[in-house]
Amino acid sequence: MEKFDYDARYFNPLHTLDCGQIFRFEQFKEGFFVLSRDNACYVHSDGVKTVVESENSEYFYNFFDLARDYSKINGEMKKFGVPLLSRSAEICSGLRLLNQDAEEMIYSFIISQNNNIPRIKGIISRICGGLGEKREFMGRQFFTFPSTPKLAAAGVKFFKDCGCGYRDSFLFDTSNRIKKEGIKDLYPLPSAELKKRLLTYKGIGGKVADCIALFGFSKRDSFPVDTWLEKVYHDDFGGKESDRNKISQYFCNLFGENSGYAQQYLFYGKRSNL
Repeated sequence: MEKFDYDARYFNPLHTLDCGQIFRFEQFKEGFFVLSRDNACYVHSDGVKTVVESENSEYFYNFFDLARDYSKINGEMKKFGVPLLSRSAEICSGLRLLNQDAEEMIYSFIISQNNNIPRIKGIISRICGGLGEKREFMGRQFFTFPSTPKLAAAGVKFFKDCGCGYRDSFLFDTSNRIKKEGIKDLYPLPSAELKKRLLTYKGIGGKVADCIALFGFSKRDSFPVDTWLEKVYHDDFGGKESDRNKISQYFCNLFGENSGYAQQYLFYGKRSNL
């Protein structure tokens, strides 16, 4: 068992996990049981220090982006002079963007389209239970996220039986394409080009592509737009557009390299009615 802690002001587990960027977590003891790829950790906070316990501290130090100074990011958010953004950055200063596995994010956000979070979590859990490897951490059993070859070999019926609905063929087709081509050539692409490439995969539209770019490839200049961000755009920025791609581009032009951070603060702030 390995353990490390971090200043809770800039690492709040609840704010970090409960903002739509991750689906494999649940309440556990005094905090949360978090899964990523084939790793598990227990993260909890007393309001002063946030503690991460795992068997791979190096993985989770990077996963929670703890090498990055979020005090500077918070300060940058407040400079934009947007009341909702400033309030959210102040109240949710412990919200962090995660560095997640790209392939896991591709499949997870294909599942997420036109879906709600409890159902997304349930589908992913069933896929992991059916194809992943059984492991144990802190006396709790869990299943790893399946490899692409296992997903590709599963067949459309498996995904349908997991409750994926019309997304079953998307997962089957995309996993087989990734098995054949890999995704190594996607990592060095700039965000705009990465999005174009992601849009060529079955089941990936504009919002899903932006989510994958931000949460799977750590493209911090990406800005996914969902119902909450549409509301932010109209209510807090006085925007008139209805096309989500144009709204996303508006925010990217405004926030630049900090777009992803602004997106998370605005999403959490609007949903929490800050």
